[in-house]
Amino acid sequence: MLTIRNLKKSHGGNTLFEDASMQVNYGERVALVGPNGAGKSTLFGAILGHDEQDSGTVERDPWTMVGFLPQEAEALGDETVLDIATGRATDVPVLEKRLRELEQAGDVESAEYMEASAKHEALTNPKVDAKAKKMLAGLGYKDGDYERPARTMSGGWVMRAHLARLLVMEPDLLMLDEPTNHLDLVSLLWLQNYLKSYSGAVLLISHDREFMDEIVETVYEICEKKLLEWKGNYSAYLVQKDEAYDRQNASYKNQQKEIASLREFYDRFRQVASKASQAMSKLKQIERMELVEKPVPPKKPFRFIIPQPVRSGAKVVALENLHMAYGDFPVYKGLELSIERDERTVLVGPNGSGKSTLLKILAGVIEFQKGERKLGLNVKIGYFSQHRAATLDPEKSVLQEVMDTAPTLGENEARGILGSFLFRKDDIYKKTSVLSGGEKTRLNLIKFLVDPPNLLLMDEPTTHLDIHTVESLILALQHYEGTLVFISHDVHFIRKLATKVLHVHNGTVTPYPGGYDYFLEKTGGFGDARAALTS
Repeated sequence: MLTIRNLKKSHGGNTLFEDASMQVNYGERVALVGPNGAGKSTLFGAILGHDEQDSGTVERDPWTMVGFLPQEAEALGDETVLDIATGRATDVPVLEKRLRELEQAGDVESAEYMEASAKHEALTNPKVDAKAKKMLAGLGYKDGDYERPARTMSGGWVMRAHLARLLVMEPDLLMLDEPTNHLDLVSLLWLQNYLKSYSGAVLLISHDREFMDEIVETVYEICEKKLLEWKGNYSAYLVQKDEAYDRQNASYKNQQKEIASLREFYDRFRQVASKASQAMSKLKQIERMELVEKPVPPKKPFRFIIPQPVRSGAKVVALENLHMAYGDFPVYKGLELSIERDERTVLVGPNGSGKSTLLKILAGVIEFQKGERKLGLNVKIGYFSQHRAATLDPEKSVLQEVMDTAPTLGENEARGILGSFLFRKDDIYKKTSVLSGGEKTRLNLIKFLVDPPNLLLMDEPTTHLDIHTVESLILALQHYEGTLVFISHDVHFIRKLATKVLHVHNGTVTPYPGGYDYFLEKTGGFGDARAALTS
């Protein structure tokens, strides 16, 4: 279906990868992994024909239909959610125009014509509306959302509509760049299950470890300018990578010992007449060796000691007979909830169920109509919201933000922590005003970790983080001695941290005093996700 041969690509004088080869077969599920900046999205661009490669070839079977979901997309006009999901807003008119051009040129047997024709047929099928609504429902939309202008919705919801459009088309090769970034847990589990039975091939870039473990069967890694193939899911890739490193490192060390021994013999006897020729043969033996390259150790999560907060009282925060509504829309009626010291609680439930609202109530950042919110003794709250950019001083540098947050922190230690969260070299001197959304997320995380409150409330903290940074965050939070309440769609993150689950649905908050797997066991599977999966 897709064959890449000996591809080389440079950017700004820097070689991203060279001599790269890849094979994606019909029905195969493949993940492309590597650190930020390694060239994953660039390789996607080469496959799609958006970027020219320096050398090498990208070959696709002539009649293969390809669908691509980028990381970001915006609504451009007055199109509705359903217009995007069915392709009526953009795809259909563009395809019709291109088909006419190719017909006028007499190019109706080309691969481009056949692919455009297949996409047009899929999006103009009489059943396309029903199919699109099914996909939208799985991704979290409600019936009343279908005719809403997309420009009135967040970028994340617009991305879901574009994802629905791709699933409606059912391309032979589905290319997804960070598809889970804008999904809640329920819609993520729906997508995960859908892709397991998808008839076409899937090639994805993702920072969601659990998602890849559930879906992919082959991993390609961009590492040290090479494209390496590993069979199995992401966890299998990690094991194989460690084993390959150990083997190569052992071979390298053994060879270096042999070289050192041969060279020692040469140095000792090269001027001894009786052994000069034997010494020369040792030197030639070294020259004939095929040298084992010193392997680069697999990247590991950064570990640092998180300062511990002042201990709070046993009851950290309680909500009593709480009523909350947005206008005429009630969210909670008579809610009773208590968060105890040292609990690590995850809020789960469908989108729009009130998880973020509950976190804001606990943080004290929104008003409610009735009831009480009671804080325990010595409670200091830190609220990590989805909209955290406003908390940064635009005139401060990255390093200044961290040093001002924790004045007792040494500069070298601050640099080390910043480096682990991908702020390297001159990045630490950037003004926060010029940072990307992902960079601002990482900087805010660091600020919480170097001066942690004893009640930490976090709304989707792993969005825009790569896998290694997520692992570093997990390690830091595992050593955090305060109380944690969080929302996340990253199942691996949830499993590693949560000791209690609060299921939020239809204004009801049901506690499960155990981790995520305990919750699944007690509910017979994630109820909301299961309902979506079987609808």
